[in-house]
Amino acid sequence: MSTNASSNGRAPPFGQWERAVAGRYLRAKRSQGGVALISIISFVGIMLAVAVLIIVMSVMNGFRTELLSRILGFSGHLYVSGGIMDTPGRDVVVDRLRGIPGVIQVAPVVEAQAMALGRGQISGAIVRGVTARDLAETKIVADNLKSGSLEGYGEGEYGGDMIVVGDRLARTLGVQAGDELTLISPTGGATAFGATPQRKTYTVAATFEIGMSEYDQAFLYMPLEQAQLFFGRGETIDYVEIKLADPDRAVALKPEVGRMVGSAIVTDWTQKNAAYWGALQVERNVMRLILMMLVAIAAMNIISGLVMLVKNKGRDIAILRTMGAGQGSILRIFFMAGASVGVLGTLAGLLIGIVFCANIGEIQRFVEWATGAEVFSSDIYFLTRIPARIDWAEVGVISFWALAMSFLATLPPAWRASRLDPVEALRYE
Repeated sequence: MSTNASSNGRAPPFGQWERAVAGRYLRAKRSQGGVALISIISFVGIMLAVAVLIIVMSVMNGFRTELLSRILGFSGHLYVSGGIMDTPGRDVVVDRLRGIPGVIQVAPVVEAQAMALGRGQISGAIVRGVTARDLAETKIVADNLKSGSLEGYGEGEYGGDMIVVGDRLARTLGVQAGDELTLISPTGGATAFGATPQRKTYTVAATFEIGMSEYDQAFLYMPLEQAQLFFGRGETIDYVEIKLADPDRAVALKPEVGRMVGSAIVTDWTQKNAAYWGALQVERNVMRLILMMLVAIAAMNIISGLVMLVKNKGRDIAILRTMGAGQGSILRIFFMAGASVGVLGTLAGLLIGIVFCANIGEIQRFVEWATGAEVFSSDIYFLTRIPARIDWAEVGVISFWALAMSFLATLPPAWRASRLDPVEALRYE
């Protein structure tokens, strides 16, 4: 007895002869009653649908990861304002907050808008007043200086006159490290006639570029004491910014921070960016649904191909049945013929999608070189390059979905082939 035969003399399910017949039917030319062209179209459709789904979801994951890392690296994870933070006892509370496990930075901040005047250019700017220590601990800024250095920042009376400017803002104003930059505050010192605009010239100590145009174009840093003086804050601040080793713990730490600060208001980054992140999540879910439907539509091409194959191979089916092939064998033959298209298309789509995502930077540069146009403007998308982050769990879900749709599309025509009556199939032959 051969190794492919069972103990009762019948071939085992999905045995060699069933696979051989399925492969022959799949490769048969149109003149031989095959549907090779339709099979190729189905293969290409599934391949492209799977590849596009992987690429789009990886880019959206990359956007979310890049924006989240930059936003949370630049801004805080928890914010405390009002209450004891506006009193001289603030420093004691700040030291206690630094002792909370998981807290890596606690920074008092003054933040306000100002007009910046460079070499004949003017632009709005957001000024953040922080201490030299806190600026040095803000790694996304301190480790991404485009020019100059932090030397001299925070030194001198009221913190000195050295400021750090976003690179895109500096280029807009026509200044660089070592140049002078004039700031105008709409709320300066108080006088007998009320608050008057404040104007002062500072020296640019350094410029920074974090790769997110929204920040590089708008923000500059000033010593905390100088910002309090320039904006007429006195000894008060606008808020205390808390950064955590794990931003996802922000919500869980809110109650503990709230107990330490008493009547002060505590908010977290999910509240501050609720509309933005909510819209991003909805867009991601809708895009996934649309593209998964595209995969399902591509898999439906298998049905038309198999229906035609069953019709063309009716005589062969009848002969196989009269030679002893059971209904299960016929069903498995046509199931394998259709499912192999889905499996091969899915594997090819996975390969193309993963390779594309892994080399998306080189592909972007090639397209820009070939077309001479900027395909990913940082002014529109906030980031300076197309991000792509492959989520392997999501790739697994995509693969399962593509295979499931291919198998389901294969079953109806395969079931129809297995139920074909040999007598009826041979009657008019």
